Parts: sequence; C-alpha cells; structure tokens
Amino acid sequence: MTAGPALAVFAAALITLSAQPAAAQPVAALTHAPTSTATLLAPPAIDVNNVKAHLQQLQTIASGNGGNRATGTAGHTASVAYVQQKLQAAGFTVTLQTCTTCNGSAKNVIADWPGGDTNNTYMFGGHLDGVSAGPGINDDGSGTSALLEVALQLAATNPAMAKHVRFGWWAGEEQGLIGSKFYVNSLTSAQRTAIKAYGTFDMISSTNGGYFITGTDAISVKLREYFSSISVPTETSTECCSDDGSFRNAGIPSSLSSTGASYTKTSSQATKWGGTAGSAFDPCYHRACDTYPSNVNTTSLGRYANAIAYAVWNLTTGTAPANDFSVSLSPTAGSVNPGSAVTATVNTATVSGSAQSVSLSASGAPSGVSVGFSPSSVTSGGSSTMTVSTTASAVPGTYTITVTGTGSVTHSATYTLTVNGTGGCTGAGQKLGNAGFESGTTPWTASSGVIAAHTGTGAPRTGTRSAWLLGNGSTSTETLSQTVTLPSGCSSYTLSFYLKITTAETTSTIQYDKLTVQANSTTLQVYSNLNVSGYTLRTFSLSAFAGQTVTIKFTGVEDSSLQTSFVVDDTSLTVA
Repeated sequence: MTAGPALAVFAAALITLSAQPAAAQPVAALTHAPTSTATLLAPPAIDVNNVKAHLQQLQTIASGNGGNRATGTAGHTASVAYVQQKLQAAGFTVTLQTCTTCNGSAKNVIADWPGGDTNNTYMFGGHLDGVSAGPGINDDGSGTSALLEVALQLAATNPAMAKHVRFGWWAGEEQGLIGSKFYVNSLTSAQRTAIKAYGTFDMISSTNGGYFITGTDAISVKLREYFSSISVPTETSTECCSDDGSFRNAGIPSSLSSTGASYTKTSSQATKWGGTAGSAFDPCYHRACDTYPSNVNTTSLGRYANAIAYAVWNLTTGTAPANDFSVSLSPTAGSVNPGSAVTATVNTATVSGSAQSVSLSASGAPSGVSVGFSPSSVTSGGSSTMTVSTTASAVPGTYTITVTGTGSVTHSATYTLTVNGTGGCTGAGQKLGNAGFESGTTPWTASSGVIAAHTGTGAPRTGTRSAWLLGNGSTSTETLSQTVTLPSGCSSYTLSFYLKITTAETTSTIQYDKLTVQANSTTLQVYSNLNVSGYTLRTFSLSAFAGQTVTIKFTGVEDSSLQTSFVVDDTSLTVA
C-alpha cells in the first residue's frame, strides 16, 4: 500500500472454503441471526488454487518483462491484457480507460456485470500495477487475482442481480493513487451518487499478515460479518494508503482491506493471528522478493477471496434486501464523578435497502443516572450525541447501559459507565510535557524535522519552536504523539492546541491532504486542505479517558502534489 446457484434463506446460507490449508477452517454456518427475511443467493466457494493460478500468470508476465509490472511498462500492459481477456471471455462489459495522468498513459480496467439496479452500484477494486523493484505479487497481485476469480465465479454462476456490481483494476496506485483518482474525477455527480460503496483490496496474502478492514461502508460491514462467521478477528489498520482514498475524497463510502505491509506485527497480534511478533507483516513489501509462490500466504488469500464473494453476493444478488441499519457508540465507555456528565456519539449506518428513521432509547441506567439523546431520532447514516448525567447521590460503580435504535428492525450497542468514588480529584493540572515544544522534542515522539525552530509558514504562535507537519508537496505521512496517564475522579479533562493550516490546493470540495487528531484509537477530528485558517484554538473533552493511559496523536497524510501545512503550537491537556 502507498501510501446455477440455489436460492437460500440468509440464515441457512452455508459457506465453505475449498482448497485451504489446515489453518483455514471451513465455515459451517453463520453464527448470528439474520436481520431481514429477504431471499439471497448463496455465494459459491472460491477455490484458492484458481486465485493462485492468476498469481502465477502475473509472475510469468513480470519475469518476461523486466521483472516488474510497474505502470507505464510492458509488464503492466500485459497485466491489463490478461485481466481484460479473462473478463471479456466471461461476459463482462469491459472498459479500458486511458489514464492520461499516469505514466505512459496506462489503462484502468473497469468491468461491469450486466444486470442489477445501476443506481445502486457496489464497486470492488484493487491496483494492477506494482513497483519497479519486483513482480508485485502480494502488492497487489493478491488483490487483483482474488477480485478476478470472484468476478469469473459470478459470471459462471450467473445469479439474478438485485443491485449492480462493478470491478476496477487501477493503474498508477504506486505513484500516488493516480489511476483511481483519474477514474473518480471522470464521473459525473450522478454517477458518483450511484456508487453506494467502494471496497479496495490491497495486499491480502502477506506472509506474516493480519486481517485489517478499515472503513464503515456497506462492503466493510459484510466483510467483518464474514470473518466473524469463521471466527477470525479483524482490526482497523493504521497503515496508509490505497485507492479507497480517491473514492472517499469524492464523497463515496469506502473501505480498505489488507493483511498489512511494512508495519511491525505486535505480540498481541501474533497471539491473535499467529506469525512472528517484531517482524513486518510483509517482509518483502516493495522489494524484489515480492514473488510467487514464496511471498504468498495461501490461508489469508483464500479467506479474503471468499470474503469478497460473500460481500458481492450479499450486497448485489437475489431479491432486493430489506431496509436495515447498524448502531455503534464512540467511545464505548466513560467515567464520571457524581453530579457531572459524560457524552458519547451514537453512530448509525444504512447497511441494506434505503435509509430509515431510527428512534433512540437507553436502558440499564442505575438510580441517579439519566440518559438523553440529541436528537432523539435520526435518519440512518446520521449521528446523535448521548449525554449521561449523574446526580450527586449516584452510587459509585460500573454499569452497562444499552442504547437501542428502533426502526423497521431494532439494533443495540452497549456503553460501560463508571461512576467514580468519593476520593476526589488527585493529580490535577497540565499533563503534556514540553507543551510548547520549546525544550526540544522529548517527551514527544515525532517524524524527523516536525519539531524545530521553524520560520515562515511553520513559524510558532509563541516562543521559538513549533510542530510543523507536512507542507512537502509530495506523498508523505508525518506523525506527532505523546502518551500521558490521566487521573480518575476529576471533573474535566481538556485537550487544547492551536492549529494553523495553509495550502496550495485550489479545490473547495475535495480533501486531498489531512491531519487526523486521535486519543488512542478514537478520532477526535480530521482537518484538511478545506479548513485553511490562521492559528485557531481547538479543544476537546477527554473525560472518557479518565483513569487511563492515553496517547495523543497527530497524523498528517499528504497526496502527491500541492502542499498543505498543518502547524501545531501551545498544546495542553488540563485536568481539573
């Protein structure tokens, strides 16, 4: 990353993995109850050997064309021809879109399967190019081959289509998502609106990999549902980026699935998934050793191929699914002193059918605790602020509050509330060290050059030093973070900082460059090139993290051209 089927009721759908190694257990049945009675078509099992046969062809192409399949080379052209011929022979409508901004005016491959409501299109993609250093088998021959085999199985079974399905193989991903950006920019507003979700699959056979699904779109929901059904846990990836960004920046719900790239597997991840802690998910990432068959994890490749098929069939085939939605909370837990309040965001999403009105309610609150929602009813896809208020007589303890969304069906999520004891607030005060960056970098952890005595664009608000992220005008990721421990029993926990944003981008609608502010894994805010301003005070409540160790992190991601600078100064995390 660069960055004829039989009708079956959903609850009786059986999904098996064929040609898997012993580690990949077959799926007996879905482990959760269905949320609608819509009749769906069961997906076929995807034979991982067929996927590997496509990988062998990509390896042969690379070996015969200078050892790689980079955009603008004969290896990439031959890869395009291979995918195109397979799809056309199967009956797909295939468009080769010349990407005039790509090296050598390389081509995107767009394949539409006939049928289904084109105003409700679900799109699945991966990048067909690799780096010049090697054949690009995991990155991204794996995603390319799994998508191709799922498409061929769709053609072979020829199910009835309720929604439309489209596949895309992108050029120029390794040069900055150029091919997918070109495609998205070529769409009209109506064509973009017709795409209800896009999922990209970039590196799904990492030899030391995990299972990462990043996004909240309908495709990611189905992928997580599949992996849950085979008892394989997933995580959200912190690695960046792939072609999902091109779609997301255009307002299309998107997700990224991967088994990991150059980041290091932690000991907890090794316990969860197996493999080697302390080593990269893909030790051959962007290297000559990214070859077939040595750099292929057959287990994850087979699982992901079947997960893609599950998502394709469940989202697009058979009769139209009933209206359904999901409910989630962020954060999922919080602590509060008696007499005070804590908030969380209730998020809803339309997972099938059309959006619907969802009424919110709560149960499980103890005496002295009340729960309110603003607003109390949302349209699925919207959010509400939940406020948990306590009286001075609220009894200390830990309680589970159930938040229920009621529409055509009901769904719920749980919130863990801790009412603090009467010990009072100890350890109040400013918790960030070197808050104005005046005494070097410690205890901050930052990318090289972020903290310095900057001048010009990066000049500090006060003092002589600041933290300047990005402003490079090229594809880059920079971070700034500090970990602190917050005391419990206090009434307020406030993170604040001054942020200045300047940009050379000319758009007024597309977020090309972003700064994400997080507390642990919770995203507090995302700023972009659309938020240009001088130094402006930004504040956030961190009451939900009382009594916890929390990492405050700023992550800047810049695309391939036109700089955006994010300058941070005068930070504080005040507990009172």
